[in-house]
Amino acid sequence: MVALVRPSQSTFELACAAQVFGVERTGLPTRYTFGVCAERPGLIATRAGYDMLVTDGLDAFDRADTVIVPGWLPVREPPSPAVVHALRRAHSRGARMVSICSGVFALAYAGLLDGREATTHWALTDELAARFPDIQVDPDVLYVDHGDVATSAGAGAGIDLCMHLLRGDQGARYAAQVARTMVMPPHREGGQLQYSAPPHPAQIDGTLAPLLEWAAERLGEPLTVEILAAHTGVSTRTLARRFADQLGTSPGRWLLARRITTARDLLESSDLPLETIARRVGLSSATNLRRRFLKALGTTPGAYRRAFRTGARH
Repeated sequence: MVALVRPSQSTFELACAAQVFGVERTGLPTRYTFGVCAERPGLIATRAGYDMLVTDGLDAFDRADTVIVPGWLPVREPPSPAVVHALRRAHSRGARMVSICSGVFALAYAGLLDGREATTHWALTDELAARFPDIQVDPDVLYVDHGDVATSAGAGAGIDLCMHLLRGDQGARYAAQVARTMVMPPHREGGQLQYSAPPHPAQIDGTLAPLLEWAAERLGEPLTVEILAAHTGVSTRTLARRFADQLGTSPGRWLLARRITTARDLLESSDLPLETIARRVGLSSATNLRRRFLKALGTTPGAYRRAFRTGARH
């Protein structure tokens, strides 16, 4: 993992990636080597009022499996030809390219997003769309992952994207352990809204936390949106509104995502047959589990189990 930094570097965006990929954690194996580079190594000014010493130049991309651009300000300043060449060369040899927040502009200037969907901070989406009409800008989602290129919304969504990539690389259980050390939820779907409507008193009083905990303990039961609404004592319309306001998703999508996440954990940590896992997470059958798994993750439960039972990827 190599992050490209530049004066004046946004420190939080860089910290998003460093905290997920660059920290050694007691009791957890270290799965990544994380570093930073700059076009001109030396003291790099940050937007937080201090300088940081960067010793590696752009040739660090040549040994990177993933290149991260943690912000690019000002966004109207194109990268130099040397940076553009380095980004394109890294992508062409197979490195995964990742941007956090305004970092998408560097990838856009390099032509790595033409004809593809991308996102950035909601305040910059109009600028991105106007400056790069060949990019399909989605202003609402938390992140977009194409496999070889991934972009995130505002800084906080950078953590969500990094956790999403970590989960894909190392498995759901490892990602959940990292999330626990960071005292944060292990997973937010990329399709969730960047931000929700301002809370009002009824919404605050109607927090979904107890319902989510109750449902997570009963995934194997025939839960439906109607059952969730009845348990909360509200109509299905009110429940849908609360999910949209608080989680940026629908009750059905949240429930399916939670079932798939739990199935991933069981596939990694147990030898249970697929039928048993499917019933335990509320997906009724191995056939349904395979169908849902393939649509959500692009792979089968069997292939997923083999990948993460034989050793996580680095």
